[in-house]
Amino acid sequence: MASKYEIFDRSRLLIQPLSRRVHDLSLDHWLALDAPAPVFEHPDLPELARRIGAARANGAARILMMGAHLLRAGVNRHIIDLMERGFISHLAMNGAGAIHDYELARIGATTESVARYIRTGEFGLWRETGELNDWISEAASLCLGLGENVGRRIAESGFPHAALSVLAAAWRRSVPATVHAGIGYDILHEHPNCDGAALGAASYRDFLILARAVESLEGGTMLAFGSAVMAPEVYLKALAMARNVARQEGRAIRDFSTAVFDLVPLDREEAHTELPKNRSGYYFRPHKTILVRTVADGGRSFYFCGDHRATLPALRKALLDLA
Repeated sequence: MASKYEIFDRSRLLIQPLSRRVHDLSLDHWLALDAPAPVFEHPDLPELARRIGAARANGAARILMMGAHLLRAGVNRHIIDLMERGFISHLAMNGAGAIHDYELARIGATTESVARYIRTGEFGLWRETGELNDWISEAASLCLGLGENVGRRIAESGFPHAALSVLAAAWRRSVPATVHAGIGYDILHEHPNCDGAALGAASYRDFLILARAVESLEGGTMLAFGSAVMAPEVYLKALAMARNVARQEGRAIRDFSTAVFDLVPLDREEAHTELPKNRSGYYFRPHKTILVRTVADGGRSFYFCGDHRATLPALRKALLDLA
């Protein structure tokens, strides 16, 4: 049965090379591991670090879920270092994260001005970035996860700045890196070579990889950096699946720690209490989902308000101080 509705003909699009784009972020924005970072202090940071260290020692999950802004904060080297030291056992990101990771590895720059390029209809329509769609189709055909194949491809690419790719580092270290894409969310979906079925298959495999990792969350940690929708929603469903199976097996997934790193100001006490629906904060999903509801049966949650360029290096320092 044919649809009643017309669709957009993507063959009419003009796709331009990245060399014509003005980039908002270039290589000098990315911090070296020994470079000074903005100061961030919080009394709960050492305790969170201790719990991550304990999870590593016990082989429990150490999951980091992130929005693309964590990469744009210039802390790729810090994330890679945490993976190499075993403080991260699973990395989960949204679709935009994979795009920034790819562009940075390929050309040493990323991020375009929405305000500038949406006026001319050029926003997102850059030839090289569209190559990711081919890698996603390949992932689906090989029954690989989206993040897995993009990491593999960048690691094998010879791109001049591949050492900055967190997905490539995850591939090399055999750390599962999953990409949780929403259809229509990312610039890749504008391109004529985007295959929606392949995107769904590869990203859904990533969801199942994450759900498997969540099965090991008892005694572990789950950190969410700057993701107001993807992290809380994807984590919620994965946890429901993991708890469903654990309950049938006579196990529980209750004693674990969660942490949210964001810019929304939350009172330290209110951060661990669900707000009433007449408060706007009720609709901030990381609060009610990650900090309250999913740890209500015995877990512990933490909230850190600050810029990622300060908070991620501060967390790494706290972890290194454990030694």
